[in-house]
Formats: sequence, C-alpha cells, structure tokens
Amino acid sequence: MSLNETPAANRTHIAFFGRRNAGKSSLVNAVTNQKLSIVSDEKGTTTDPVYKSMELLPLGPVLIIDTPGLDDVGELGELRIEKAMQVLEKTDIAVLVVDASCEDDGDIAEKDDRKVIEQFEKRDIPYIIVYNKCDLVSDGKMQGSRMLKADNIIHLSSVTGEGINEFKEKLANLMKGREPEKRIVADLLNPLDVVVLVVPIDASAPKGRLILPQQQVIRDILDAGGVSVVVKDTELEETFNKLAEKPKMVITDSQAFKKVSEITPKDVSLTSFSILMARWKGFLKTAVAGADALSDIKDGDEILIAEGCTHHRQCEDIGTVKLPNLIRKYTGASPVFTFTSGGDFPKDLSKYKVIIQCGGCMLNEKAVRYRMREAVSQGIPFTNYGTAIAKMNGILERSVEIVSDEIYD
Repeated sequence: MSLNETPAANRTHIAFFGRRNAGKSSLVNAVTNQKLSIVSDEKGTTTDPVYKSMELLPLGPVLIIDTPGLDDVGELGELRIEKAMQVLEKTDIAVLVVDASCEDDGDIAEKDDRKVIEQFEKRDIPYIIVYNKCDLVSDGKMQGSRMLKADNIIHLSSVTGEGINEFKEKLANLMKGREPEKRIVADLLNPLDVVVLVVPIDASAPKGRLILPQQQVIRDILDAGGVSVVVKDTELEETFNKLAEKPKMVITDSQAFKKVSEITPKDVSLTSFSILMARWKGFLKTAVAGADALSDIKDGDEILIAEGCTHHRQCEDIGTVKLPNLIRKYTGASPVFTFTSGGDFPKDLSKYKVIIQCGGCMLNEKAVRYRMREAVSQGIPFTNYGTAIAKMNGILERSVEIVSDEIYD
C-alpha cells in the first residue's frame, strides 16, 4: 500500500455473490474496467474470494470482492461456499448476480438466490439484484418465474456494457443512506487544541514508519485544526515542561498506558489509540463492559486474543507476549490463550471466558461489529487491547472520561 492510498478498512466493501457461471467475475471486470477476475465458461473458476482496491466513481475508494459460486458441489465446494459466506461479515454493499439467460434448474436456482438474500437482510446489508446476460434474453422471457420481487433489481450485460453505468449509480444511491462519516477524535477538539501523541519505539515498532492508527489519528487532528505533538514515552515528561500550556489531550499507545498515566497531569484528558479505534468502529461501550470479565479469570479459563492483521511477531509482541503477561499478573491466574489473526475468527465462542480484540485498524466497521455481535449473542464478554490494558492498570474510568456520555448513557 502506498503512503497516500486509502486503507482497505476505510473503503466501502462491495461484494458480488451468486451461483457459478452467473457472470459475477465478468461483471466485476466490467465495473472495474480491468481483468481482475478470471472468466471462463467452466463452472467454479473463482475458487477463493478476490479483492481489489480501487476508486469507483461516484462512490470513491472501494474494495471490490468477487466470491466463489454459492452452488458449488463436493467437499471442496462446501469449503469454497463457506469462504464466500464469510465475506458477508465485512460487506457494506452486496450484489447478487443472477444469470437471466439460464432456464435450467430454475426452482433450485431461485431457492439459492433467496437464501443469500435472507442472509443480506439478516445482517442489514443493502443489496442490489443484478440480472446479468440480458443480451441473451428477449424482453418477454426477462419477466419469467425467476424474477425476484424487489425494487433494487437491474438488468444489464457485462459483455455489451448495457446497464453498467446505471448499476454504478445504484451502488452510489445505496451508500447515500449510510450514517454520516464518524470521526476518530476530531469531534472532541477545537481549532488549535494541542494533542500529545505518545508512540513508544521498541523492537515491535515497525522500522521507519508509524502504524496505521497513529497515522489516522494525526490526520484527524489536523482536519480539526488541532496541533499534534508526537513523542516517545521516554520524552513525555520533558515535553510537558517545554509546552507553553497544558495540552487538551494525551493519546498513548496502550502498552505505555501505565507509565504515561503517571506522568500526565490529572487535569489533562488521557486515552489511547486503541480506545479511540473502538469508539470509531462502534463497539467502545461493549468493550468497556466486557473488560470487567478480566476480574474473574481463574486458572484454566480460556481467553481469545484476536488480531485483525497478520504480521511477523517480535519478541515484545503486544498481542501474544505483553498482553498475556499483564493478564497473568493482574489475575494471579494461569489462563489458556488462543490467538487468531487476519480474517480468522471462531464461529463457536462458547468456551471462552472473554474475547480481547485488537484495535481493529485493518478491519472495516462491519467486520469488527460482526465479531462483537457474535460474542454478545453467545453471552461472551468482548473487549479490546486498550480497554483491557486500562482496566488492568486501574485507569479505565480516566481513559474513557472524555467520551463518558457515549458509554454510560
């Protein structure tokens, strides 16, 4: 990813679903004007979800996802279908592609289509039904028994290009009804407010750059007209002495929470990048409540630590080393830890005492909130790194004070 490229987590995720040979890949290629997906008359050409980041006017930055056919067969086919359905967890807009020219297995095909529509509606995902290959069908046959009753249907041809522009407009219209853009921290600031960002540099810090949440917070502060001062934890105390006035806020990397809280004056707001990420992704209230479960951890209790990205783990890795060590120290117990990364997340969460999610900067809001809902629906407390660390350091109340009205309403 280039330095100026919109992160995938901030892009509108548009996923294409449908039966094999419905023309999903051809439609993706037509919409993107690229040969993104392999196209073939042979069924099952797309075997894994294909992702492509791009600018799609008038939507802006999007992530296009082409999925395997939902009618695949055999043991391998079932795995492909499972992979396709997992994409729903992160989908902002769904596109169901139907082969308008196919008359075989009509009842079965319509049943398959209705099943996936039920999944869209269950997850409250806005969707469009595309009848592809309309160039192969006469107008009379277009109104046949397979016509699904919906206001969001469009007929097009990915081969001739007929209806493609109209389809893009429909995608844009679906996005108009979404929530207004949420801010990470800008809505808590006034112009020229000074914010000190504490960024520890240790073996686990990426060489020569800041991590994504730090970049995003700095940009949000600038957009608010604020002033960001970035320092290491080792220079924080001297920085306070050099500032002409107290800063409005201190935002720290979670692993330095304890040290930073001891240095930061009590009348200066304190929080962490991870807590702000939880707020931005829409699960901070749940995370604060879920952190209470750490007080009841016993020997043998299972804890899931879930990261949204995959990276080479260092000896000081926060997820697999520092956080487990802090939990053992805080609880005086020896729990059992399970670690997941990237898109992996268990379906059955019943064995876990608590789930601790990372900040989720590499996951879009849909994906993080899916994990939260799955945990809550199964009665499992759900929190995240920053909230859990603040809880175990006895500073959680202070760390969320600046947004307390959003948590304790």
